[in-house]
Amino acid sequence: MSAAFVPFLYELRAKKVKVGLQEAMALAQALALGLHESSLDGFYHVARALCVHRESDLDSFDDAFGSHFRGIAGESIKLLDELEDWLADMKERRDLTPEELASLQALDMEELRKQFEDRLREQKERHDGGNRWIGTGGTSPFGAGGVNPAGIRVGKSGGGRSAVGIADARRYKPYRGDVVLDVRQIEVALRKLRAFTREGQLDELDIDGTIEKTAKNAGELEIVLRPPRKSNVRVLLLMDVGGSMDPHTQTVSRLFSAAKRASNIRSLKTYYFHNCIYGRLYDTERFTDPVKMEDIFEQVTPEWKLVLVGDAAMHPSELLGPGDWEYYATGKAGEPRAGIQYMQKLADHFRKSVWLNPDPQNYWKGGTAEALSKVFTMHQLTLDGLGDAITHLSRGDIRKR
Repeated sequence: MSAAFVPFLYELRAKKVKVGLQEAMALAQALALGLHESSLDGFYHVARALCVHRESDLDSFDDAFGSHFRGIAGESIKLLDELEDWLADMKERRDLTPEELASLQALDMEELRKQFEDRLREQKERHDGGNRWIGTGGTSPFGAGGVNPAGIRVGKSGGGRSAVGIADARRYKPYRGDVVLDVRQIEVALRKLRAFTREGQLDELDIDGTIEKTAKNAGELEIVLRPPRKSNVRVLLLMDVGGSMDPHTQTVSRLFSAAKRASNIRSLKTYYFHNCIYGRLYDTERFTDPVKMEDIFEQVTPEWKLVLVGDAAMHPSELLGPGDWEYYATGKAGEPRAGIQYMQKLADHFRKSVWLNPDPQNYWKGGTAEALSKVFTMHQLTLDGLGDAITHLSRGDIRKR
């Protein structure tokens, strides 16, 4: 039986889907139990449920399955993209007379599907405004932007809004690791940020402790209880707002919303800054109610995880030039200090910190972002970048020296 699906597992590995012995054994057991109902479709659903652990691997799984079992070439996704590009550039259909509309034949679904498959095999090029081939702006039953009382729409939107079936049943774009995050994806990524401690009432059975105490008590049972494990993740989230961060407002808002809703984050404190931190942070994005860094350090211990969000883009003098920032804030003279010194002080206080940058990595070189990346470990604010940042925060003491 294993000979039937082991080559498929190697096909999955070739497509970068992480499968191994555990997935092979689970799949073999599922087949032995007949969960696939002795059909290829059943095997597809069982294999996908057992082998795909990340949403970003769904398309790779489908590509591997198609290549292995149906002989579909690996360029299938590319061909679909080309088809979508063509259908996005639709030709305008002409207005038909009532007589022409009446002459169009209404077909049932079975006949439509058969004709659609025949057209796919025969058609070799683009067609627009016709009455037979798959195209745009015509009276053919197949395509987009045209008109037919019964047809199959191919593409994003129909012309006459009277299609019987929709060929593009899968309407979601492939999940990619370099796309900007939405709230749901952020929530999934944040769940990996875990740190547990035992605290509270002694109401959980300690099996190992019970066995040890019972053995030492000459076999007489002695129950040992312990406090339950609770999430102890505490996060200080600092967000850059205004100026060059305005185009990224929606992305940062999603991160903020997901962080507030994350059940595994026990404590979350959020503050705002603009470009650089000069000894003060703010409770609101309107920069009211300033809070001194020293006061924040008294509230949060080094065990808190520091997350800064910003493009780290500013004039070099804002980051590297010394200034009496205390005077600018309060009107009282203070010690001249460069912005990067405040940043370094912030980084030194926390054992675990990371900077999430919404700009592409090629924007970081040669500017203030590169200087700040030497103080904080910097990751791009994408699905892969957030995953790497979570992994980074989950390690031991990772302060930059």
